[in-house]
Amino acid sequence: RMRAVCCRVTSAAVTLRDGPHAGQRRRIGPGLLVLLGVGQNDAEEQAKRLVDKILVLRVFPNEEGKFDRSVVDVRGEILLIPQFTLYGSVEGGRRPDFTAAARPERAEPLYRRAAEWMAASGLTVLTGEFGASMAVESVNDGPVTLCLDTDLF
Repeated sequence: RMRAVCCRVTSAAVTLRDGPHAGQRRRIGPGLLVLLGVGQNDAEEQAKRLVDKILVLRVFPNEEGKFDRSVVDVRGEILLIPQFTLYGSVEGGRRPDFTAAARPERAEPLYRRAAEWMAASGLTVLTGEFGASMAVESVNDGPVTLCLDTDLF
């Protein structure tokens, strides 16, 4: 089951702390900050379902202030951040156990594929760097934050 935390934002940014793009800052305006976690048994089917759901989530207000528009409807931007810690379990103690998260060689291609599918919608999609240390900033709008899990839809 693939997981995502989606935050409606007025702006969000990621600064890469290490790797070949260390120091690079990527910033979006109004749209969604999406933290994406890939589980051990996830495949393209789960990634595609999750992306499709994210793109049609009606979390942006219409003229009456009701949640009636998707990120596609409002032509928002997306900042997609890989987040294996969404699979952290603290059932056994105080130190999180991340064994339910997919190994990098499995998770990274699914993360990249998700970014491609999001970009295919015509929206601006920026990404974090898989496996890199990053500083993520967001100005949450609302705040509106939803947790998605492909086992639930």
